[in-house]
Amino acid sequence: MLRELAKLGFRVADEVARQIIQEQVASGGTALPWSDRQAYTSLMLQRSTESYLSCTPASAPVFTDRGIPDSLGYARLIGLEDVAAIESACRRYRYARLVFLAPPWKEIYQTDSERKQDYVEAERTYAVIRGVYQDCGYEICVLPRIAPVARARWVLERLEPSLSQDSEAPNCIHDGITS
Repeated sequence: MLRELAKLGFRVADEVARQIIQEQVASGGTALPWSDRQAYTSLMLQRSTESYLSCTPASAPVFTDRGIPDSLGYARLIGLEDVAAIESACRRYRYARLVFLAPPWKEIYQTDSERKQDYVEAERTYAVIRGVYQDCGYEICVLPRIAPVARARWVLERLEPSLSQDSEAPNCIHDGITS
């Protein structure tokens, strides 16, 4: 979906978690979800914050794959006890209220070198992430299970009223966080 939005001229920010994994594997680092989870979580927060800051403020929507609250969701999933810095970042760096979330889709779900979790864990992750966004005060809009082109169109239809209005909220749209 994000590639389709990019083709339509929207700015898109890649998923920082995948970037971190690729970099850590290439450099022999251990800040990985299957190695040093605390270091991985810290890097996720740092890079998610950098991604947020790079797209705000913006004069047009910027679509991001994941956001700062995803770091809190991951920390909750792994049972990380010290999450004060992540919670603080979630309060400080606010996306717009409406968040688009993609639920796990069994028929197309695949693991790869960066995504090693099985489908059951993906469902659990989705439930935790959804709860985190709700706890952070965001309104959840679940993306339909349709082709990427149709999904991009669907998102834009829901954003159309806000795209035509000036807003003080950041224009970052995450996986979708919208503004």
